Amino acid sequence: MSTETAPHSAAGPDRARLGAVARYGLLVGPLLSMIDSSIVNVAVPDIGRELNAPLDEVQWVVSGYLLALGVALAVTAYAAKRFGTMRVYTISMILFVLVSAACAVAPDIGSLIAFRAVQGFVGAPLVPLALSILLGKDGIGGGKIPISAALTLFLAPALGPTLGGLLIGAGGWRWIFLVNVPVGIVGLLLLLRVPKHLGAPANASIRFDPVGFTLLAAGLTGALFGATEGSAQGWDEAISYLPLGIGIVLLVLYAFWALHRPNPAVNVQMFRHRNSAIALVLQVLCSVVAFGTVFLLPVFTQSVQGYSAIATGLALLPQGIIMGVGTYAGQKLSGRVSLRVLVVSGFLILAGSSVFLLFLEQGTPLWVTALILSGRAVAIGFVTTPLLIAMLAPLREDELADGNTLFNITQRLGGSIGVSILGSIVAGGATLEATIDAFHFVGAILIGLALIGAGLALWLARGGDAPVPLVSTVAE
Repeated sequence: MSTETAPHSAAGPDRARLGAVARYGLLVGPLLSMIDSSIVNVAVPDIGRELNAPLDEVQWVVSGYLLALGVALAVTAYAAKRFGTMRVYTISMILFVLVSAACAVAPDIGSLIAFRAVQGFVGAPLVPLALSILLGKDGIGGGKIPISAALTLFLAPALGPTLGGLLIGAGGWRWIFLVNVPVGIVGLLLLLRVPKHLGAPANASIRFDPVGFTLLAAGLTGALFGATEGSAQGWDEAISYLPLGIGIVLLVLYAFWALHRPNPAVNVQMFRHRNSAIALVLQVLCSVVAFGTVFLLPVFTQSVQGYSAIATGLALLPQGIIMGVGTYAGQKLSGRVSLRVLVVSGFLILAGSSVFLLFLEQGTPLWVTALILSGRAVAIGFVTTPLLIAMLAPLREDELADGNTLFNITQRLGGSIGVSILGSIVAGGATLEATIDAFHFVGAILIGLALIGAGLALWLARGGDAPVPLVSTVAE
């Protein structure tokens, strides 16, 4: 008996260690990709001074990354199905590290903008494909979002400004790209422990959809460009809305096209299911409410309250950690509480906690701001994970790349447009008092969006009244 039980007891810890190593290897890519979406924002003035470039030209270091990322998302699902999820993820990770090194040694602003665009393109698959592998029913997460993944995905946007400020202060703006190299190499070494069979296998019969890709890529580019430029120009002129409007029209055309194609660039058949469609809309609302404060609060604490970038970044960190804890609690509760009740409650708590944003003033202590954000973070964790899992639960293994890509597209697109509009409201404040009033108005908008989300969540189908079986427990 002892000779039989000993190997069995040893195998368990070995599998646990293998799962932990593989999981962290898969999280390095999304962490770097998401941090790089925001880390450059704090480096724009330094880049302009060193490379002798005007501000409007340096902004393309940020915009080029986002636009290229949008184009690449249009082809991510096809590439994963055609060549295999793990293979595409690994190649994307290798290229991301190499291009990060190129960004660090860029000799002029033109080269840096070009390298950043390539970085956005090759880094786009990292988030959706890592989630596809983690959420695969035979994968490392076993159909559940690991708490480590939740912490990474929610902490990364808050880490960007903090890490950027520290790196720029220590060695200059080139270090915000150079740091990706050693961290990325560690991630690649950890990937060697990830079983190669995970994720969807390569399928040579998958055909490329050039019309769908063109519509989707052009639509995402137009919408993201329109959001970025509209925010920069303050939405004062009608021409500011043109790229955004064209992008949205092209995305609608793509949706109609994809619904009637056997192998579209990104499968949107899930829109035919009421729960999935509502879940995606609710994710957009949640993204605007969540990330609106991540991007706007640093403006308030620095321009109105006079705190440093590092102090502001440190104040944003607790919300990322607590959002991960909220995600853990959301997954635990989703095995016992109906999806409809959980999501409605989360949005109501989010609306209630957002009320405190109306009382932020110039003299509000930074720890109070951190406390307010932390309270909102718990509610966001309650909402996001159950909706994501409920949307992906009906999908087959080979459809997860489509589901995660579509989720990533809607989250980034909705968040970008929403944040740009909210940012333009804040930028309209000509005086200190007007800026504070503008922030209070934005707070009222966020409360309204949370209440709309709570109302929309009531329309989740009756099937959503049952606990989500896929997340009855959490992968530790």
